[in-house]
Amino acid sequence: MKKLFALILFFSGFITVRARTLDPITVNTYLPGSFPLVSQGKVPAIIVDNHEWPGVVRAAKNLQNDIKLVSGIEPVFLTGKTSRLPIIIGTIGKSKIIGDMIRNRSLDGSEIAGKWEATLIQVVKNPVKGIDSALVIAGSDKRGTIYGVYELSAQMGVSPWYYWADVPVKKSQSLYVIGGSHVISSPAVKYRGIFLNDEAPALSGWSRKEFGGFNHKFYEKVFELILRLKGNYLWPAMWGNAFNDDDKLNPVLADEYGVVIGTSHHEPLTRAHDEWKRYKGGKWNYEQNPAQLRAFWESGLQRVAGKEQIITIGMRGDGDEPMSDGTATALLEKIVNDQRQIIEKVTQKPAAQTPQLWALYKEVQDYYDKGMRVPDDVTLLLCDDNWGNIRKLPALGEKPRKGGYGIYYHFDYVGGPRNYKWINTNPIQKIWEQMHMAYEYNVNQIWIVNVGDLKPMEFPIQFFLDYAWNPDAIPADKLIDYTTAWAAKQFGNEQAVAISSHIDTYLKYAGRVKPELLNENTYSLTNYNEFEQVTNDFIKLKQQAITTSKQLADHQKDAYYQLVLHPIEALANLYELYLAVAKNKLYAKQGRFSANGFARKVDSLFKKDAEISTYYNKTIAGGKWDHMMDQTHIGYTSWQQPDRNIAPKTTLINNPVTALGISPENSALHFTGKTKLPNAFTFSAVTNTSHSFEIFKTGAGEVKYEIKAPPFVSLSRQKGMLGDDQKIYISIDWSKAPKGTKTTEMLIAGSDHSIITVPIKTENTLPADLTPDLFLADDGYLSIEAASYNRAVNSRPIFWKTIPGYGKTKDGVIATPVSSPVQQPGEGAPHLAYDIFVNETGSFTLNTFVSPTIDFTGKDGLKFAVSLDEQSPVVVNISKDYTSDYTWGQSVANNIKTFKTPLVFNKPGKHTLRYWMINPGVVLQKLVLDLGGLKPSYLGPAESIKSTQN
Repeated sequence: MKKLFALILFFSGFITVRARTLDPITVNTYLPGSFPLVSQGKVPAIIVDNHEWPGVVRAAKNLQNDIKLVSGIEPVFLTGKTSRLPIIIGTIGKSKIIGDMIRNRSLDGSEIAGKWEATLIQVVKNPVKGIDSALVIAGSDKRGTIYGVYELSAQMGVSPWYYWADVPVKKSQSLYVIGGSHVISSPAVKYRGIFLNDEAPALSGWSRKEFGGFNHKFYEKVFELILRLKGNYLWPAMWGNAFNDDDKLNPVLADEYGVVIGTSHHEPLTRAHDEWKRYKGGKWNYEQNPAQLRAFWESGLQRVAGKEQIITIGMRGDGDEPMSDGTATALLEKIVNDQRQIIEKVTQKPAAQTPQLWALYKEVQDYYDKGMRVPDDVTLLLCDDNWGNIRKLPALGEKPRKGGYGIYYHFDYVGGPRNYKWINTNPIQKIWEQMHMAYEYNVNQIWIVNVGDLKPMEFPIQFFLDYAWNPDAIPADKLIDYTTAWAAKQFGNEQAVAISSHIDTYLKYAGRVKPELLNENTYSLTNYNEFEQVTNDFIKLKQQAITTSKQLADHQKDAYYQLVLHPIEALANLYELYLAVAKNKLYAKQGRFSANGFARKVDSLFKKDAEISTYYNKTIAGGKWDHMMDQTHIGYTSWQQPDRNIAPKTTLINNPVTALGISPENSALHFTGKTKLPNAFTFSAVTNTSHSFEIFKTGAGEVKYEIKAPPFVSLSRQKGMLGDDQKIYISIDWSKAPKGTKTTEMLIAGSDHSIITVPIKTENTLPADLTPDLFLADDGYLSIEAASYNRAVNSRPIFWKTIPGYGKTKDGVIATPVSSPVQQPGEGAPHLAYDIFVNETGSFTLNTFVSPTIDFTGKDGLKFAVSLDEQSPVVVNISKDYTSDYTWGQSVANNIKTFKTPLVFNKPGKHTLRYWMINPGVVLQKLVLDLGGLKPSYLGPAESIKSTQN
């Protein structure tokens, strides 16, 4: 072995391509020096040493099948024999043939030898006697070899999701690996995995149907998926399940495959939570029942002795609850000490030689914050708040821990303020922002994410694991490129751009509010046409996604439905449902006859929701995924899910008299009979915006209307017969409008003898000091998206970065690097400048919308500052008022924090708003200046227009 590694060192410097991720290495036409995978009806044999790791042999067997799926031809699988043009698969130090090639200097392993999970893929001429040319896949260790095998499979056209999402294999009759050496270097994060959790009713029902439960047949599919995604770590399903106890082959096969097994944050020493109940444990209390607990933990650890594990230490209360009302530090320190003694007893080696983690989950973080420490070899598993916001990061510059730091993140959660389990609502922009911050703060030992039922989290799972492997390969401005590349790998290049747009847009919309929190009151029905707009956006997206589906081949449509169309269709339907509920309730109060139609629509859309789930369960892939869409999601009344979906209540009205009525925009008010609106529609020549009102009838009879308006007023419709409600748009022809500020009237007359007078106020004056590129106030507010700044003032090494598609409306803006020191606002300090025009004076409120980031420093809060013109910056602490469960719950439920700052405008005209960086990690999404007319809404008003000329 010493000679072998000496030869490896001798070869250093000869590798031609070295990266954590590989560019394409397969082509469909022969190139000089390339190796034929499929050519002229032939495929290469696969050679694996008969002393190779069993997990490598399994992967090689899968490659054999993958080549058959791609080419229609099954390769010969050889051990102890040779072939003229084979694929040779082996691990350095384990495979004799790989060792022979290194010794005879036909293969240089210096770039990967001794590394963690590194891979070399190389075309080698005459590697050993009897072989003319070979494609060599060599690994630095077991998983390094396995990853190389699955890299080749993926590049041939076999998606990691071929089983879990029925992605079809790309067929090929001509396929080559380009020549040269291709190195996949070690991952940035050592342990990268998923947690199957909250698995009932969907995953549990499906696993029982498909495999008979969470047994080794089920887990073999999970293990393979994790490895194909270059993950290596799993927390198994644990509610009512016990990985090591349910099927004795589970841990055996995990170790054989090469997947590291752990247990969740509240399951110490490999014991599943359910096992305590199964074996009639007494009190889950270490003060009162230490002997039984120690025996329980020791016997559990003995079952998996010698297998690759990360051992969870510490203790929480029974059922994932706090262990005590306070922080019983001395008790927990004793527990950890006793557990490490058990580890040493079972493993017969120092505890520091067994990987361990202590999860600082929920109240456990309080123990750490109050001074409790564990041995330096233990990984501190930091956690998010269950809603994707990291709670704590290590201080920059502090002494490194031998065990390092990890992150436990969530795509799924059961708990307050509301469960979210149904469908994927995790934009990768948010994942990127939080995990980028973790990586920059040297959290690189463990990344584990709660993925619920696994499906339908396919896309964010792969992103999470890809990003963990190589964060530098996916910067913020390349996120849409990542999505497009992912879509191309699943569905081909032709529709990849369209599909990536569908996915990205869907996640933007879905990430605004969890579907389980969505109801008829979430968005404003009356203000800014908000609920109508967001629902129409979803319907438009659904139509686009359906159009793309029609462009795909039939064999691609099951995968497309699972990965793209289903969540769009399902959530679009849910938005339509709650919009109909909102309209039914308001219109019933207003006496609109149309309220009854919306009641019927609610019933229809509720049934449609069930039909969508049934189609997923019973029809796609021939019913393969039955039960995977069993999760309830309509009818929540608390944080916990309802037992079944419950149809929203609606109201039917029966008006004997049919009358005409109107309802102006941005108002729940309505008017009938002979009346005059109390407030005028105000139009400004500066902004040239339009307004609208709805005209309706109160009964089933007929009613006609006619509108008479001044000649400079343009109407989308002037008369008609009312069936359904009609929206009338009003705009102004400024060339005909009177100069200055004038108020005129518009009359709406109905065949029921109603006459409704609508005041029209026009402001037809252009300020002399209006210059181009200024945001213009209108209708009592001014709204600006974060990325629409006029100037970004950087201060080396600090630069402003836009995260495209981040947040609830458009983009997010953050100061980078996120590891920057705290800044003080002032001359030359980093800030964003927004030029605005406000033709009023007074004290007005600036609403600053920032992401619900938590103070991960554990100090005095994260801060920013805002200022107007040359006035002193006003410092805002985004953490100060978000320490209670209620305020935190509001921030994550709304997925935003909004801060109000009064600013004094001493003169009308041009002004500059400035947003100043103080702490890193704060993400700005939007600024809205309330000039006295801002109305409540979920997203805030759309961005104001800019001046174009004076």
